Amino acid sequence: MSRVTEENELCKKYGLKNKREIWRAKATVGRFRRQARKLLAATGDEVIKEKTELLERLSKLGLIKERALESVLSLKVDDLLERRLQTIVFRKGLTKTIKGARQLVVHRHVVVGNNVVDAPRYLVSKDEEPTIKLRKSELVIKDEGKEEQQKG
Repeated sequence: MSRVTEENELCKKYGLKNKREIWRAKATVGRFRRQARKLLAATGDEVIKEKTELLERLSKLGLIKERALESVLSLKVDDLLERRLQTIVFRKGLTKTIKGARQLVVHRHVVVGNNVVDAPRYLVSKDEEPTIKLRKSELVIKDEGKEEQQKG
């Protein structure tokens, strides 16, 4: 499959505005993988500390399941795109479409913890995921197509 076709499918699947968002995700995954390769080759006390910090950060983000540098090397762009706020809002069923999730986020209708987040690219940690909700008095679209006022 060509790069262009693959990028078009990712844009459609994750409701991305443009391919720059894919390129940004690829660069981020590349940085994580490059750092893991560097740490695999290096030795010393500082390396152990860096390795622990990297694995802890990626584990908190939910990008890796097992705490091993080999799991960092197997990271894909899809793994990172699944942790975006836009994707998680859609997966939680707060909207019917992935593009609708983007619109809710951009229009400041989504709260993570106690903070309104308006960046669809925001990477949600595993700890923050249960705290994602719509702001008070926002509409939630039910599967039946009925609108219901959300309390909370």
